[in-house]
Amino acid sequence: QVQLVESGGGLVQAGGSLRLSCAASGLTFSNRVMGWFRQAPGKEREFVADIHWNGYTTYYTDSVKGRFAISRDNAKNTVYLQMSSLKPEDTADYYCAARAPYNTGSPRWEGYNYWGQGTQVTVSS
Repeated sequence: QVQLVESGGGLVQAGGSLRLSCAASGLTFSNRVMGWFRQAPGKEREFVADIHWNGYTTYYTDSVKGRFAISRDNAKNTVYLQMSSLKPEDTADYYCAARAPYNTGSPRWEGYNYWGQGTQVTVSS
């Protein structure tokens, strides 16, 4: 069956860095847009970033531009989120997700049909 397994979360001080990974199995990875979302306590889930299967077309929500970098390794069926200059407001559960094959439609935060279980990121001030 399809599995998306996130790892790399943890507790970090403000200004620090973390690298999240998401290993995918049971699906064709190299023809899907992959995304990262987050959900803070008491808030709705929000889109963070996505990456085209070509590996170089990326998109970020404004609040993380210049601080986060999404990347992927299609040979390893893995997508990454490098987070730098972390702020307390980045505290959330982070989820990776996979869109349907060849789906690049709008809005970009919709169309995800597989989700991971999430990894917690806590940024202390």
